[in-house]
Amino acid sequence: MKLVSWNVNGLRACVKKGFLSYFEQVDADIFCIQETKLQEGQIELDLNNYHQYWNYALKKGYSGTAVFTKKKPLNVYYDFNKEEREKEGRIITLEFESFYLVNVYTPNSQRDLARLPFRLEWEEKMRLYLLELDKHKPVIYCGDLNVAHQEIDLKNARANIGNSGFTDAEREKMTNLLDSGFIDSFRYLHPTQTDAYSWWSYMYKVRERNIGWRIDYFIVSNRLKDAIQHAEIHSEIMGSDHAPVTLTIDI
Repeated sequence: MKLVSWNVNGLRACVKKGFLSYFEQVDADIFCIQETKLQEGQIELDLNNYHQYWNYALKKGYSGTAVFTKKKPLNVYYDFNKEEREKEGRIITLEFESFYLVNVYTPNSQRDLARLPFRLEWEEKMRLYLLELDKHKPVIYCGDLNVAHQEIDLKNARANIGNSGFTDAEREKMTNLLDSGFIDSFRYLHPTQTDAYSWWSYMYKVRERNIGWRIDYFIVSNRLKDAIQHAEIHSEIMGSDHAPVTLTIDI
């Protein structure tokens, strides 16, 4: 099974920059996107043979997630509480026969860290949510998680210590999650690979010089680790300030 996760940073703009060409080329079984930045009815995608699930933010032009899947899920949820729908459109959970897929756009703690307390509360809720799901079926957790976990995961680690996405608190939350029974699929297969990034600033020639961060992930339950076949970053694919990340897994 092939899965893709991509923060498109505005789906309507990304469609104009080749999204559908990549979508058709990659031919994923499940394709997850973050930062759709649109409301219901603002786009129609003709994706043959795919079921479409959307979570829109109440605020216009903000956040939003979607999942396109060839196989219809048993259930779909849009919040930590399966009976509710959170307001920023950040979570979609699909339940399949043998696993859960959780597609997420994690809140950014903001440049001045004004939203760091909210972010840390979110992280703990997410960890407990994933653990609860994992009691029943293994979990594939993906998306823009807005954190570079280790120094190897960004170009200028020392200069960014304490900055949004690389604070000790955010990195510790990722460590806690992994220690709770989950695997970072890319680092599992590529433990020492450097210069592997999924996001670059729009500043002049930053992407060209590969001054980036790895903040987009596929994280899976420990018991799926032997099923991981490939975990890749498609940095050559343009259309967003993020690159698509992929997971091939025997499940």
